[in-house]
Amino acid sequence: MNTTTPSIGTWLSTGSPVIAELAALSGFDWVLLDLEHGNESEAALPNQLRGLRGSRTRGIVRVGAPHADLIARVLDWGAHGIMVPHVNSAAEAERIVQSAHYAPRGHRGLSRGVRAYEYGLNPPGDAMPVPLIMAQIETVEAVMCSAVIARTDGIDVLFVGPSDLQFDLKHHADSSAGDYLQCLRTVVSAAKAAGKAAGILVRDAADLPAHRDLGFTHIAVDSDIAILRKAYAKILTPGHQ
Repeated sequence: MNTTTPSIGTWLSTGSPVIAELAALSGFDWVLLDLEHGNESEAALPNQLRGLRGSRTRGIVRVGAPHADLIARVLDWGAHGIMVPHVNSAAEAERIVQSAHYAPRGHRGLSRGVRAYEYGLNPPGDAMPVPLIMAQIETVEAVMCSAVIARTDGIDVLFVGPSDLQFDLKHHADSSAGDYLQCLRTVVSAAKAAGKAAGILVRDAADLPAHRDLGFTHIAVDSDIAILRKAYAKILTPGHQ
């Protein structure tokens, strides 16, 4: 995934390999497989990743926490990259990068028999694969530290979590970061200054142009659960029955 090229993803929270496969067949650049707020355990992840096999759609897994063992495991299972929630400092970003990379950059353990290397049929050579890492900016603290987070070698995308950030702004006594729009501009500016990408989740495709104009390139549009919910509600709306 080229961090400078605009790309469209979508959020998958049902844990369904059928929906993951359908999203890939539909042509999304990437899908976010959600282990933080999703409805399946990590045991469901391999089959979702299998649903992407043979497509150009990349599988990015949002881990629930920056645990080194979980980060390594989802990458071993064949995820193309990870998203980590609530990254609030450069130190946290550095620990995430080290968990996702092999030596000398990090301390991830190597197994040539995992799914990522076709169970040993296609072991890695001297050039080890480099995972894409999205650090979520979801608090006022993270916005204020976005420049140093972006400068962390190995962080590819600063990805705004809009719900958490707006919630934190509402309940945060410190207003020095400005309002929500100013926070978005700060994050985009920090990413650009470091040569990194900025991403965000939007709920409506109609919001794409405005966020692209702000400088976001990695934009996820809606989620499988929300799409189904809205479709079901439309079916049951008086006049459609």
